[in-house]
Amino acid sequence: MATIRKRKGKKGTSFQVQVRVKGGGLETATFENLTKAKLWAQTIEAAIRDGRYFTGSASKKYTLQDLTNRFLEHPSLKQKTRKVYEPQLKWWASNLGDTVLADITPDIISRTRGKLTQKGIKPSSANRYFAALSAAFSLAVREFGWVDSNPCARVRKLNEPRGRTRFLTNHERENLLKACEASKSRELHIIVTLALSTGGRKSELRWLRWDDVDLQQGVLLFRETKNGTMRAVPLVRQGLEMLQDWGKIRRLDTDLVFPGENPDHPVLFEKSWRQALKTAEVEDFRFHDLRHSAGSYLIMAGVHLRTVAEILGHRTLAMVQRYSHLSPEHLRDELARTMEGVNL
Repeated sequence: MATIRKRKGKKGTSFQVQVRVKGGGLETATFENLTKAKLWAQTIEAAIRDGRYFTGSASKKYTLQDLTNRFLEHPSLKQKTRKVYEPQLKWWASNLGDTVLADITPDIISRTRGKLTQKGIKPSSANRYFAALSAAFSLAVREFGWVDSNPCARVRKLNEPRGRTRFLTNHERENLLKACEASKSRELHIIVTLALSTGGRKSELRWLRWDDVDLQQGVLLFRETKNGTMRAVPLVRQGLEMLQDWGKIRRLDTDLVFPGENPDHPVLFEKSWRQALKTAEVEDFRFHDLRHSAGSYLIMAGVHLRTVAEILGHRTLAMVQRYSHLSPEHLRDELARTMEGVNL
């Protein structure tokens, strides 16, 4: 609430306005007439309500382009996270880069994000763009001191449809593995088998290193995980045997299990993967659905949800619920087994 005081001095009458801002501080200004004083007070109060008023001069000096540049250069940012955030923040900078931080309101953020969905970008992807911007503003608040609060905090995430429930049927799995085994890409069959047997993500498998493979104990250690937490996953017989054979012909110029032409970077197998799907006549299927298939197989085998969560690296049981559906084949077999002893 603004306070306006009338003052009389040698130079005449003036009106001093005080507006209390977040953190207990005061913004003060003096005007020659009451109308201007009230207008200034109303403007400041409206800006505070909209989340676009910042007391520091930095918010009126630095632009969003300045923020994204400094954020991406921050030493605490992991290389993997930087690779994800960089194109997303560049998109924000292309739209609002010249705008000073003090002028970036929740409404502007929301309307700008709307351009993504208008272009056909899925709500889940638009939310990731939004998360990148929010992360940059959070650092601007906590460390840079450029703004007093994060304007993204007052913007709601877009509603996302329920996740995919696509997984391989027994027939599809057999055909796909045969197609991968016949592929020109020697690594593809092993990678797909490991994805199905460990639930490993594409990035986790691509960046797997021999130091993280224990062939004696039959364990894989995934370090480059989505949530940043390492997890150990047991190797089943087929996956273990494949890696043992693969290790006999491993390249000595790199520690990567699946190196590309450049020994410092993992192999690219997208083209071979798409060809294998085509050969196996498996439609509407993504590499990440192999992970979903692995989770589904574990559930259908009677493995407890908590164990499935540990294997897949999920932090909550709620995240595993999406895998708890049953395939028509499994339902049919279970129903037949149950009804064997029922006299109808």
